[in-house]
Amino acid sequence: MRYLPLNNEDRADMLARIGVPGIDALFAGIPKAKRLEQNLDLPPRKTEMEVERLLSGLAAKNVAAGAVPFFVGAGAYKHHVPASVDHLIQRSEFLTSYTPYQPEIAQGTLQTIFEFQTQVAALTAMDVANASMYDGSTATVEAVAMARRITKRRKAILSGGLHPHYAETVRTYSAMSGDAVTVLPPDAFAAENLGGVVDDETACVVVQSPDFFGNLRDLSRAAAVCHAKGALLIAVLTEVVSLGLVKPPGAMGADIAVGEGQSIGNRLNFGGPYVGLFAANAKYLRQMPGRLCGETVDASGRRGFVLTLSSREQHIRRDKATSNICTNSGLAGLAFSIHLTLLGDAGLLRLARINHANAVALADRLAAVRGVEVLNETFFNEFTIKIAGDAAQVVERMAEKGVLGGVPVSRLLPDKGLDDLILAASTEVNTDADRAAFAETLQGALSC
Repeated sequence: MRYLPLNNEDRADMLARIGVPGIDALFAGIPKAKRLEQNLDLPPRKTEMEVERLLSGLAAKNVAAGAVPFFVGAGAYKHHVPASVDHLIQRSEFLTSYTPYQPEIAQGTLQTIFEFQTQVAALTAMDVANASMYDGSTATVEAVAMARRITKRRKAILSGGLHPHYAETVRTYSAMSGDAVTVLPPDAFAAENLGGVVDDETACVVVQSPDFFGNLRDLSRAAAVCHAKGALLIAVLTEVVSLGLVKPPGAMGADIAVGEGQSIGNRLNFGGPYVGLFAANAKYLRQMPGRLCGETVDASGRRGFVLTLSSREQHIRRDKATSNICTNSGLAGLAFSIHLTLLGDAGLLRLARINHANAVALADRLAAVRGVEVLNETFFNEFTIKIAGDAAQVVERMAEKGVLGGVPVSRLLPDKGLDDLILAASTEVNTDADRAAFAETLQGALSC
């Protein structure tokens, strides 16, 4: 039976009850430029076999990340994930379970969350971490909201080195709450002076390191500027492998550390699901969003785990809730924990060193290409190059030759005069032959 439960009269009654003139009014919060004004250009019906054939043909046009030399980053990175990670997370007790609503019954689930929290806190050098967020961008939003609650101020300042998607997500949420957001101009050289923009109305400053352009930043200076004005410093990271080698945000004075954990244990997965990281100083514990699991002992003195904090609307009074985040990325978080456990301290350090070495080797090769300039003085496994030409066109020419040579900055920051910049990332999966192919193909694309 076709499932069409509502007729036009039903819809009219519903719209009248909620007091809006039409269905379009329900989407007023979506910018007009983002709305379709016409139906999608799709056929009205096809058989199942026809749909499979059509979608298979479309999928065949994709180039798999592992099929060609791959240097794409910009917030999502191709790393090797051991087969044991996928094998373990596909066990039925992990794969089929959801966030427990009678949490103490699911001791195994609580323990995996507890271990994840412990690892994130250790990586970031922060006191406490929660049970993961949806992804890095929404974790950043939650951190900004948390800073506003703590400081009782409404203005957030976003660094020009913050990933554009993260900045756009903060702007979207803040527009709904009526809070102020100042986004500093794109900063390819990490040269911005925060001292001139942080004032007594500032709730927080959001700084990313390594930043969108690949620069490593000294967050201690930003922390000093923020704290002098009573504001909080939110440190963002999109490449968590960097914490195997780079000084962590907690050691540089960050109040809240957030980011994306996809690089450890999680493949690119067509853009998700990913796993947001969220950690903070202990004094801000009760303002943290989401869930937090703790370790305890039962009546017999045996080790156990409990849901210590769950300050969302479903669990406490709405006016006391810190967030309405409804779940944690449990399976992705488990993959993160398994991979990190397999690596250990020594393995993560070695992985980070290989990433950095590969990126330095790539930068040296590209710097030798005529018409190419490497802009970064310091970087981890990603950097920005300036080319003599249109970056988007050059990247497309390289793709036609079988090399995915980075991301044109103009794709994420259009109309900013950055059309000649390319972000290039080189992780442990890239070989010397891959890097040679990148340099050779880039030279050819520039010559066209």
